[in-house]
Amino acid sequence: MSEPWVTIIGLNEDGLDGLSAASRAALEQAEFVFGGARHLELAGVGAKGQPWPIPFSTAPVPALRGRKVAVLASGDPFWFGAGGSLMADLGPGEWVSHPAPSSFQLACNALGWRMEEVRCLALHAADFQSERAKFQRGARLILTLRDGDAPVALAHWLESMGWGDSVAFVLSRLGGPHQTINKGPARAMSFAQAPVMVALEIAGAVGLPRTPGLPDDGFVTDGVMTKSHIRALTLAALAPRPGEVLWDLGAGSGTISVEWCLAGGIAHAVEPKETRQDFIRLNRTAYGIEKRLTLHSGKALDVLAALPHPDAVFIGGGASEALLSALWSQLPPGTRLVANAVTLETESLLTLWHGQKGGNLYRFQVSQADSLGTMRGWQAERPVTQWVVTR
Repeated sequence: MSEPWVTIIGLNEDGLDGLSAASRAALEQAEFVFGGARHLELAGVGAKGQPWPIPFSTAPVPALRGRKVAVLASGDPFWFGAGGSLMADLGPGEWVSHPAPSSFQLACNALGWRMEEVRCLALHAADFQSERAKFQRGARLILTLRDGDAPVALAHWLESMGWGDSVAFVLSRLGGPHQTINKGPARAMSFAQAPVMVALEIAGAVGLPRTPGLPDDGFVTDGVMTKSHIRALTLAALAPRPGEVLWDLGAGSGTISVEWCLAGGIAHAVEPKETRQDFIRLNRTAYGIEKRLTLHSGKALDVLAALPHPDAVFIGGGASEALLSALWSQLPPGTRLVANAVTLETESLLTLWHGQKGGNLYRFQVSQADSLGTMRGWQAERPVTQWVVTR
């Protein structure tokens, strides 16, 4: 098209006074102006205003292709805003954006915090638990929240996680004449007028470690799991990277999948036993990774065809000649494969495949000091044989 027909405009609580000349001109020329009720009121667009449908959808915008349309969003439209959502239906040359300072920028400027030292989390449409890994003692976080009641819910969650002593700043209607900032302990946060954000200086519990091998007692399990020390070695061999896909075959309690997802990856856990599937669901929820970990019920051979192409595969249980043969024929070149064995039969199988396909074969055994009468001695866990290979 010869010129953009959609103008995306960043708007803050100062309304029209905070808009550039180009944004004002776009509003005047627009036949339709889309936005939330608050934005439409701040912009004073009258009958041209088109509230977003409930539930939220950008579909009305492409339906007006070729007409003059303006879209209002908070601050920077491409930082957790409507701009990114619109891109699925707009092509190059169809749109132009006029951003304003983002809510996160306004918060840092109000508090005197360096933005490069702050984690910015969009929790206006997500559970607090989904960002659990970002909450670390000493961290500075700024959170967007859903509504005026959300600070109270956040206070309860922080207290339950051991962060109730954190310093909290409740920031309401930033950047406008009705701006308020209230400071206090996180556990005491109360209702605030929307739009609302909370800035936190985390104190209390240390948070999740960044290294693999989370404590065993942090998982719901029947005792059948890849234990912490072996899990750390296994994850090191799997080498997770953000955005990569894991197949966790014979997932048990899902501990490998959980830690893969905490490292930024996406996991598909395959487990035939219903009780252990329940453990996977509970662990997935506890670590806030429901959107990253997909559970598949059944035996690995029965579900492989339905899984997306992986970057890595872990066989934690149920390795067999048939499964290894199927994987070797199906996996794309470059896929990392790690298989653990605790039985002599499975160890023999992995030894055979190592001889045929190469890679590295390891044997690990962990011992822990334990009581032995009035003294102490070493209590050995079952040895684990591990085959690591790239397809």
